[in-house]
Amino acid sequence: MKNDSTMTFLNLVLGALALLGVMFAIMTILSTHRIRQIQPHVQMQAQIFQNDFVRVQALVADSMTYNATANNPELNQIIQSLRNPAPAGK
Repeated sequence: MKNDSTMTFLNLVLGALALLGVMFAIMTILSTHRIRQIQPHVQMQAQIFQNDFVRVQALVADSMTYNATANNPELNQIIQSLRNPAPAGK
Protein backbone atom coordinates (compact mmCIF):
# COMPACT_ATOMS: atom_id res chain seq x y z
CA MET A 1 0.00 0.00 0.00
CA LYS A 2 1.46 3.30 -1.00
CA ASN A 3 -0.70 5.46 1.39
CA ASP A 4 -0.04 3.43 4.55
CA SER A 5 1.82 6.27 6.32
CA THR A 6 -0.93 8.77 5.43
CA MET A 7 -3.58 6.40 6.77
CA THR A 8 -1.62 5.93 10.01
CA PHE A 9 -1.26 9.70 10.43
CA LEU A 10 -4.97 10.30 9.82
CA ASN A 11 -5.89 7.56 12.30
CA LEU A 12 -3.68 9.18 14.93
CA VAL A 13 -5.28 12.56 14.27
CA LEU A 14 -8.73 10.99 14.51
CA GLY A 15 -7.81 9.31 17.80
CA ALA A 16 -6.44 12.56 19.23
CA LEU A 17 -9.58 14.45 18.22
CA ALA A 18 -11.79 11.77 19.75
CA LEU A 19 -9.78 11.96 22.98
CA LEU A 20 -10.08 15.74 23.02
CA GLY A 21 -13.83 15.45 22.47
CA VAL A 22 -14.16 13.13 25.47
CA MET A 23 -12.02 15.44 27.61
CA PHE A 24 -14.11 18.49 26.68
CA ALA A 25 -17.31 16.58 27.40
CA ILE A 26 -16.06 15.61 30.87
CA MET A 27 -14.97 19.20 31.57
CA THR A 28 -18.41 20.46 30.52
CA ILE A 29 -20.16 17.95 32.76
CA LEU A 30 -18.00 18.88 35.76
CA SER A 31 -18.42 22.62 35.28
CA THR A 32 -22.20 22.25 34.86
CA HIS A 33 -22.33 20.23 38.07
CA ARG A 34 -20.29 22.89 39.90
CA ILE A 35 -22.54 25.69 38.61
CA ARG A 36 -25.65 23.84 39.74
CA GLN A 37 -24.15 23.46 43.22
CA ILE A 38 -23.29 27.17 43.45
CA GLN A 39 -26.53 28.50 41.94
CA PRO A 40 -28.73 28.31 45.10
CA HIS A 41 -26.08 30.20 47.08
CA VAL A 42 -25.86 32.91 44.42
CA GLN A 43 -29.65 33.24 44.30
CA MET A 44 -29.76 33.58 48.08
CA GLN A 45 -27.09 36.30 48.00
CA ALA A 46 -28.97 38.12 45.22
CA GLN A 47 -32.17 38.02 47.29
CA ILE A 48 -30.32 39.41 50.34
CA PHE A 49 -28.84 42.18 48.20
CA GLN A 50 -32.26 43.01 46.76
CA ASN A 51 -33.83 43.18 50.23
CA ASP A 52 -31.04 45.44 51.49
CA PHE A 53 -31.41 47.67 48.43
CA VAL A 54 -35.14 48.06 49.08
CA ARG A 55 -34.41 48.99 52.70
CA VAL A 56 -31.87 51.59 51.63
CA GLN A 57 -34.32 53.07 49.13
CA ALA A 58 -36.97 53.29 51.86
CA LEU A 59 -34.48 54.95 54.21
CA VAL A 60 -33.53 57.53 51.58
CA ALA A 61 -37.19 58.24 50.85
CA ASP A 62 -37.93 58.67 54.57
CA SER A 63 -34.88 60.91 54.97
CA MET A 64 -36.01 63.09 52.08
CA THR A 65 -39.50 63.35 53.56
CA TYR A 66 -38.08 64.27 56.96
CA ASN A 67 -35.70 66.79 55.41
CA ALA A 68 -38.61 68.50 53.64
CA THR A 69 -39.94 69.54 57.06
CA ALA A 70 -36.71 69.84 59.12
CA ASN A 71 -34.47 71.38 56.43
CA ASN A 72 -31.18 70.20 57.95
CA PRO A 73 -28.16 71.48 55.96
CA GLU A 74 -26.06 68.39 56.71
CA LEU A 75 -28.86 66.13 55.58
CA ASN A 76 -29.30 68.30 52.47
CA GLN A 77 -25.66 67.73 51.62
CA ILE A 78 -25.97 63.94 52.06
CA ILE A 79 -29.12 63.76 49.95
CA GLN A 80 -27.52 65.92 47.28
CA SER A 81 -24.53 63.55 47.17
CA LEU A 82 -26.93 60.64 46.69
CA ARG A 83 -28.65 62.39 43.81
CA ASN A 84 -25.37 63.30 42.07
CA PRO A 85 -22.80 60.60 42.89
CA ALA A 86 -19.12 61.48 42.39
CA PRO A 87 -17.32 59.84 39.45
CA ALA A 88 -15.61 56.58 40.38
CA GLY A 89 -12.14 57.66 39.27
CA LYS A 90 -11.92 60.79 41.41
